[in-house]
Amino acid sequence: MSRQFVLKRKVFSSLLIASVVALGLLCLYYGTSFAPGGDPVFHTFADDPVLLSALLPSDLAVKSFPVCDLRLSELIPCLDRNLHYQLKLKLNLSLMEHYERHCPPPSRRYNCLIPPPIGYRIPIRWPASRDEVWTVNIPHTHLASEKSDQRWMVVNDDKINFPGGGTHFHAGADKYIVHIAQMLKFPNDKLNNGGKIRTVLDIGCGVAIFGAYLLPLDIIAMSLAPNDVHENQIQFALERGIPSTLGVLGTRRLPYPSRSFELAHCSRCRIDWLQRDGILLLELDRVLRPGGYFVYTSPEAYVPDEKNRKIWSAMSDLVRRMCWRIASKKNQTVIWVKPLTNGCYLRRKPGTLPPMCGPDDDPDAAWNMPMKACISSYSKRVHTAKGSELHPWPQRLITSPPHLEELGISSKKFLVDNDIWHFRVIEYWNQMKSEIQRDSFRNVMDMKANLGGFAASLANEDVWVMNVVPANESRKLKVIYDRGLIGTVHDWCESFLTYPRTYDLLHSWLLFSEIEKLGCSLEDLLIEMDRVLRPHGYVIIRDKIAVINEIKRFLAALRWNDWSSEVEPKVDALSSGDERVLIVRKKLWKSPEML
Repeated sequence: MSRQFVLKRKVFSSLLIASVVALGLLCLYYGTSFAPGGDPVFHTFADDPVLLSALLPSDLAVKSFPVCDLRLSELIPCLDRNLHYQLKLKLNLSLMEHYERHCPPPSRRYNCLIPPPIGYRIPIRWPASRDEVWTVNIPHTHLASEKSDQRWMVVNDDKINFPGGGTHFHAGADKYIVHIAQMLKFPNDKLNNGGKIRTVLDIGCGVAIFGAYLLPLDIIAMSLAPNDVHENQIQFALERGIPSTLGVLGTRRLPYPSRSFELAHCSRCRIDWLQRDGILLLELDRVLRPGGYFVYTSPEAYVPDEKNRKIWSAMSDLVRRMCWRIASKKNQTVIWVKPLTNGCYLRRKPGTLPPMCGPDDDPDAAWNMPMKACISSYSKRVHTAKGSELHPWPQRLITSPPHLEELGISSKKFLVDNDIWHFRVIEYWNQMKSEIQRDSFRNVMDMKANLGGFAASLANEDVWVMNVVPANESRKLKVIYDRGLIGTVHDWCESFLTYPRTYDLLHSWLLFSEIEKLGCSLEDLLIEMDRVLRPHGYVIIRDKIAVINEIKRFLAALRWNDWSSEVEPKVDALSSGDERVLIVRKKLWKSPEML
């Protein structure tokens, strides 16, 4: 036997053994993660995709991920009450801590694909979806029974309809909105006030009826509600295609920078505004712009019994000390307005409560930050300008925002950024044009939004965009709100606060490269993206070639292989030099339990 032949056989044997070991570990990794038909358990390599990749030949694609139990079809990992119980978290229920985000540690993540519910159908397209959704997609009709007298929603066989009523606007949200505009004496009874009112925060929004009827006025609301006893209200809102998110006024600041909203709204939101020295109302003050309005429709404002009169008196005293004044009060509604300058704050007597925030407080720090029971004063520039210096909508979308200076970005660079994203979006749509229709997208998320250029380029489309800014770039979110767009701060090493199957399109630019630098799991992020992506939804990933090649190994396992396209984009001023654009579409599939 020749020496050469022996050497070849040894090499072949070594490769064969290595392949068998790799496949064995792969089977161990996926085969034991979840017992058939049983409760999920946690696999061992989920937190180290680099280790997993090293065990596999570079050209070997991951064939499958385990599928979660059907009981997890509506899983929100960072709001998982079962996990809270298992981890024995000591949460203060009176402060709503159980409705705040508490994410699982890496060892307790469900690294499996969330199945759709039995009978799931592709959602009804916008604008029809504003008024109806498929019952099978959100099979929770108890809210319709509970709120039947308020015209929130009505079950009609295979559909749930939304007549446009609400707790305090039985005659319809559209008439209620006109009433608010009339109270403020805005031109033509339009709440947008000639484009000066653009971004709104709707607290305790229910199924986002108020936000839905603001959209024709070119007003975009961040409709906010907790995953409480009405646990599916935000799920209904997102299924309908209305901008909304899970959140609560509890112990932490809302994930928005200071002075983001022109108007806040609360209609019977059942919040105790007087608790803890008014800390919740002070949080609202933090996110309202100079001259911003708080529209409050609640029994305290109009019911003349002793209990409500006492609450009204205490609340009136609190807002007076906060320098708010009543802009209008009529019937069930009172509207307060925040001062334009620091003048009232400077005239307050020493020792007046609530105090002004100290010089060490950063009012824009919003990620996992505790609320503070103090008033944030305005900068010298805002005080001198007597306002936010914003142009009316839609001019403010493309006009250099005032907060660019804080980021060290010139107006010229801002305009270049805007032009680049306009071109990039055209190229994306050209890449997808053979597959998409005009109504293919409604709920869109830009996962690393930078200055909001991607969303701005979609302003003429019938979509809304959740602009997500990584926690380490949070100041960019101020620019996004200055432009009249909405968004949130988030850390993509954790799960996003939304229900499964809530977005039609996810856009990611260099996010995976950043995740790797932070030492977080590329695989975990892909599984999380799959959770929030609707069946037949699209993912646009623009990243470095090596990252794209790594992601492609997971496409079949994620079932993102319904359609795909990869191109080398044209180099521009924002390019890293070796980028690729990968666009994929997610399949509609059924859980093995349904077969």
